[in-house]
Amino acid sequence: MSRILEGLYSKNGLAAKEIASKMLHIKEGSRIPRVSDFAEEFSIGNGTVQGALKVLEKLHAIKLEARGHMGTFLLNKDIHLLKEIAGEGSFIGAMPLPYSIKYEGLATGLIEASESLYKHINLAYMRGSKQRLDALKSRRYDFIIMSQLAAEEEIEKNENLEIAINFGPQTYVSTHQIFFADKENNKIIDGMRVGVDYTSIDQSRITLLECEGLDVELVSVNYMQLFDMLITGEIDAAVWNADENRTNSEMGVGTFRSSRAKEIAHKATSSVVLIEKERLDVKNYLEKLEIMNIVETQTKVVRKEKLPHY
Repeated sequence: MSRILEGLYSKNGLAAKEIASKMLHIKEGSRIPRVSDFAEEFSIGNGTVQGALKVLEKLHAIKLEARGHMGTFLLNKDIHLLKEIAGEGSFIGAMPLPYSIKYEGLATGLIEASESLYKHINLAYMRGSKQRLDALKSRRYDFIIMSQLAAEEEIEKNENLEIAINFGPQTYVSTHQIFFADKENNKIIDGMRVGVDYTSIDQSRITLLECEGLDVELVSVNYMQLFDMLITGEIDAAVWNADENRTNSEMGVGTFRSSRAKEIAHKATSSVVLIEKERLDVKNYLEKLEIMNIVETQTKVVRKEKLPHY
């Protein structure tokens, strides 16, 4: 990439970046616009256009053929190279670690949906919605995936953020439940040690609401360690994603007694894509994705009708 960029800061090279973007949307075998058309569209001289086309050919981004009065035709193109030259790289998003089949399905759906577009999606995987929020605000990622609950709570504090896509209920998790070290237990009671991961907006908010008015010890834990801590008896109870494939019959399971916990737990089942409002490029791209196809792919992965890939 660096060698390519070195040749694009001349007058012809800068024009080549503009024309490369145009070439992405011209089919192989089709006639390209006339030199004068390029010149008018990009407000440059005919000689600059001709020089820019030579730059693209020299870089092997395109291969042209002049056919006299019929015009010039695009024989073939290197889409990835044209994107690189045009500065139209992939968008990068962050989502939860793919430890559940639903997350694997969502990742698969997003990757597949982007494959039909010129810009593809690359995904990074980060534990904790608060870490993903920090990464979005620092522009390390173009978008992040989190629950509707977490996104709406953050939007209340930060008006520069917005939900670009809502995939709907049970696309993030099927439900949250309370898991207990002792399988005879089914509700949190006074004296229990309850695990809470403060880096997870969903888990911590639901846990704190469920424990309101109870005399319990809140134990700060890493969400990915909750299972082991329940097994070893280091904690007595924890709110957990019911899709987690490590749950077993040796654990007690209970539902929420708190009406407020039940209410927000429902919002926590929906996956959303959160972006910065000013990133219109990201918003416009995301609007091109076929949301129903993404959810359908996720469902197929969950049902084991399709192998996940991401």
